[in-house]
Amino acid sequence: MIYSNIDAEEFYIGKNTIIEPSAKIRGINGKAKKIVIGDNCYIGENVQIICDDFSLGDYSKIQHDTNVHGYLPCSIGHNAWIGQYTIIDSIGGTTIGNNFGIGAHSQVWSHIKFGDTLEGCRFLTEKRMLIGNDVWFVGHCIVSPIVAEDKSMAMVGSVITKDMKYNEIYAGSPAKSISDKVGFQFKEVSIQDKLIKMNLYLNDWNKSSKSIKIVSDISEIDFSYENVTYFNVSDRTYTKRGTNDEISFMKYLLPAKGKFTPIYE
Repeated sequence: MIYSNIDAEEFYIGKNTIIEPSAKIRGINGKAKKIVIGDNCYIGENVQIICDDFSLGDYSKIQHDTNVHGYLPCSIGHNAWIGQYTIIDSIGGTTIGNNFGIGAHSQVWSHIKFGDTLEGCRFLTEKRMLIGNDVWFVGHCIVSPIVAEDKSMAMVGSVITKDMKYNEIYAGSPAKSISDKVGFQFKEVSIQDKLIKMNLYLNDWNKSSKSIKIVSDISEIDFSYENVTYFNVSDRTYTKRGTNDEISFMKYLLPAKGKFTPIYE
């Protein structure tokens, strides 16, 4: 397929990915060096990705009027949901893990730069933004260069200026942990309970399907079965085959029933 709205020396666009014609993808000063967008993604109207090195994982969605920009690489994992009018800055470099969610009108900044340093302005920072797996910025969040550990969460309207700890929930301006009051984003769920719930989901989606198998451990997977997709609930991975049933089931699970990433990664 020819993409007239992508200007890059090297680019890969996955299967079943939709990029709206009004979206623009290019480098900082003309052609990007490398653009990689996975399978079954959606990039909405008027999205601008202005970055020399950009990658986006499978089943990720970037909603309309979002802006991604920066000199250094920007990497976003699988199953991302990026709400409309979001800004993701990669001037200091930005790495975002799998299953990332960020609500509309949010901003993620990897730099602080404007004041005249010759005149003595003390604020000039370019720092790598590191966001882990299952991190959720609910909406209207503003994020300074931080490390957000896996499963951390910021409530709507948060202004995040300090690192976010594993599975803790933050709120306010500046944001502080409120997990001592409201608990954590994730609770512990047994493998057995996950197995039961996933089989219920499978039944609800298509109880007669023979091409999807739910397992509790990698030892139960027969990798020679190329027409069967195995979903392993112990580590949330699946054997990516790209079949119609697999894609349909993944779309049924997303965004909130279950998130899985390819087992080869």
